[in-house]
Amino acid sequence: MSKVRPQELACKELVELLTEFLDGALEESVRTQVEQHLVWCPGCTEYLRQFRATIGATRKLAEEDLPQRVRENLLHAFRHWRHGS
Repeated sequence: MSKVRPQELACKELVELLTEFLDGALEESVRTQVEQHLVWCPGCTEYLRQFRATIGATRKLAEEDLPQRVRENLLHAFRHWRHGS
C-alpha cells in the first residue's frame, strides 16, 4: 500500500495555525491535518522545531532585559505587522 501525501493543508496555512497547534487550541480535525502535514513536510517540521526553540529561549527573557530602543522597535514592528506597513 502506497501513501499519498495529503493536500488539504498548505505550508502557509500550517504556519498560520502553529501557535494554536502548540497551545492545544485547534479542533481535532484541524490538529490532525497539521500533524499529517508535518509527517510529509520536512520544511514545516524544521520550522516547528525552530519555533519551539525560539519560545524556549524567549521564556527566559524579561522586558527589563531589553534596551529601551530595542523594545520600541519591537513594539513598532508588531503594531504594523498586520497592516503590511
